[in-house]
Amino acid sequence: MSPLTVSLVQTPLHWEDKTANLAQFDAALSSLAGKTQVVILPEMFSTGFSMKASALAETMDGPTVAWMRDRAAAHRLIITGSLIIEEGGHYYNRLIWMLPNGQYGVYDKRHRFAYAGEDDHYTAGSKRFIASVNGWRINLQVCYDLRFPVWARQQFDDDGFEYDVLVYVANWPERRSTAWKALLQARAVENQCYVIGVNRTGEDGNGIYHSGDSRVIDPLGEVLYEKAHDADVFTITLDRTHLATVREKLPFWKDADDFQLLL
Repeated sequence: MSPLTVSLVQTPLHWEDKTANLAQFDAALSSLAGKTQVVILPEMFSTGFSMKASALAETMDGPTVAWMRDRAAAHRLIITGSLIIEEGGHYYNRLIWMLPNGQYGVYDKRHRFAYAGEDDHYTAGSKRFIASVNGWRINLQVCYDLRFPVWARQQFDDDGFEYDVLVYVANWPERRSTAWKALLQARAVENQCYVIGVNRTGEDGNGIYHSGDSRVIDPLGEVLYEKAHDADVFTITLDRTHLATVREKLPFWKDADDFQLLL
């Protein structure tokens, strides 16, 4: 299978200012045209991690989804990240996987961060979403989901592994960065996959500082990229041969427990 080239965009977010945030991502996307296949933006990339769901939410016909569709088509790449969406009278922290042809998939954050009141403002998702590009299967999750390994656990069938890359988009504060780093590596090792974590930097509207610490980790747990504090746009090509070799030479997955997710 073909290699997969992905780009991580780590940046401060303008608090609850969609216009300013989309403008800064425009610059990043323009610089990546023709150089990558997938661009990953942070959690709630248009607003920051705000609990003002009713004031900031858009529908799937709103301007930010339209912006994603337009930019994905213009630059011929896939764009993913989460934003605040209203649907059927409910608010969701929704990750969108936008293709260049305008088609998209969605994942609604399953685990809401009750410590910050997210469960009081947003409805939990109930389905995982695994995207596919160039033969790679990509499991897309959001921030706090990282603390719940069962939700990310590989399941196996006659076709083998369920996915190859696990992505977390986040607004994860510096005060808990040790957990962020450790859990990203754990998810890579236990699921024998690449793991990508894309976090924001800077202080949010609640005075909480985010150190970024975006990372790319290989299926052995080796850190291929990490960046703290500074804004950065980083592009990396994931090696399918390396992934296959790890899974073949270290077939720990064959001893995994069978299980079902009960929601």
